[in-house]
Amino acid sequence: MDMETLLPLGKVDPGLRTPSEPLDIHKVADQSKLVEEIGYSSVMTEETKDDPFTVLTLAANSTESLGIGTAVTITFPRSPTVMALSAWTLQKFSKGRFTLGLGPQVKAHIERRYGIKANPLGPWMRDYVKAVKAVWNTWQNGTKLDYQGEFYNLNLMVPLFDAGPIEHPEIPIHLAAVNEYMCFVAGQVADGVRPHPVCTPSFIEQEMLPQIQAGAKAEGRSLKHFKVSMKPLIATASDEEQLQIKIKDARARIAFYLSTPAYIKAFSHHGLEDLANEAKLLSRAQKWEELPHLISDEILEKFVVIGTFDTIGDKLFERFGNVVTNSEFSIPVNKSGDKEQLKEIIKMLQSKGTNAARLNIEGNIQIGSKV
Repeated sequence: MDMETLLPLGKVDPGLRTPSEPLDIHKVADQSKLVEEIGYSSVMTEETKDDPFTVLTLAANSTESLGIGTAVTITFPRSPTVMALSAWTLQKFSKGRFTLGLGPQVKAHIERRYGIKANPLGPWMRDYVKAVKAVWNTWQNGTKLDYQGEFYNLNLMVPLFDAGPIEHPEIPIHLAAVNEYMCFVAGQVADGVRPHPVCTPSFIEQEMLPQIQAGAKAEGRSLKHFKVSMKPLIATASDEEQLQIKIKDARARIAFYLSTPAYIKAFSHHGLEDLANEAKLLSRAQKWEELPHLISDEILEKFVVIGTFDTIGDKLFERFGNVVTNSEFSIPVNKSGDKEQLKEIIKMLQSKGTNAARLNIEGNIQIGSKV
């Protein structure tokens, strides 16, 4: 299993809340060096409070071999040509270490935060990725730009704006996905998928992978190098007392996602659609403090990997090792011994490999999931 991390180390998914330890852009270079020293495969960044391409430029400049990637950047506010140039420049600067993770966002944010008209997300994303690749092909191979799609028509590229060829032109594209159609699109046009944190192993295996495989088959594509990159919901701490605090936070995050209609598919897979509707009503009534009470211990353990630092690595691999090639995970590195403890966990997880997940992704065998 290839291990990734967000910055700062120890960051947890906050839902819509401000993170307890937000990214400090002035520390990105030093933190990225530390991530590389610990032995991670990649450092990733979200698009929330800072421009992800700027953050990753800082990370690339301070490291030698560490992979860098967006997990994810918001797609549609940037035109395909603008996105193509940002990715192309970062791939050139990092000497081939960049992965472009794209997320569609929901309609309300597309229209009310970015001020553009929303289209059906699956077809829109498929057309967008094809348009980006068409621009890259023009720059790399000197072919005439002539992309005619459902939402984008690109046919003008003059020498002044032609970025030209680079040494590592194959930039992997990963798509954030929960629903079946976006998984199908990922299989058609992308190189990987990034399931939402609420996606359990059985949901990935039974709902997502068949659609990815169907999309790839429809286009005659191989899934040999296709990645499934997960940011699991994790509650972990150095001791049981601190772990209870993390469990309380995780319960609140699950409750928030339960109340969000965009993720209903992941919860209905486990027969929780009625509870999700109840959570949605509480959310609309702004009864936020009541939401966590909906999450039983059974539900919590189904969606969250829980354990102290000495057990969490094994539990993470046991949960996701059959369906995930890449996983985000970290613990804070604040005091003596933290770095070595994290280094041991990452080394252990990366030594496990991805063979079982690879076979499952490619559809050659069926593997039972833990939950």
